[in-house]
Amino acid sequence: MSPVRRCSRTACGRPAVATLTYVYADSTAVLGPLATYAEPHCYDLCAEHSERLTAPRGWEVVRLLDSSAPARPSGDDLEALANAVREAARPQERAAEAGGGSGARTADPMEVARRGHLRVLRSPDN
Repeated sequence: MSPVRRCSRTACGRPAVATLTYVYADSTAVLGPLATYAEPHCYDLCAEHSERLTAPRGWEVVRLLDSSAPARPSGDDLEALANAVREAARPQERAAEAGGGSGARTADPMEVARRGHLRVLRSPDN
C-alpha cells in the first residue's frame, strides 16, 4: 500500500491535501488541513475537490486555514512595508533626528535607534 493518501472521491487518484468531516448535529461540513492519520468517518480530498466542495442546502461549510501555508499579505502589511521603504529613503532626516534636532522627544538612555514608531532598545545587561 502507498504511504501517500489519495483523494476519497471515486476515480480520483490525486494525493490528498485536506480532510473533510461532517458534523451532522450542526449541519456543518468542516474542511481542514490533511489529518495526521486516516479516520474512518472522514474523507481525504485533493486540492481540486477541496476547492470545489459544496454542502447540501441548509448546511454550512467551514474551511479551516492551514497554518503551515504562507499567509497572504494584508493591506496593513503592504502599507507597513511601503512606510518602511519611505522611511529608509530619507536618511538625512533620520540623521537630523538622531542628532538632537528639535528635542520634541524625550531622550531615553535605553534607546539605541528609532525607525518610525519602532525603537531599538539596549539590552538591560549592558
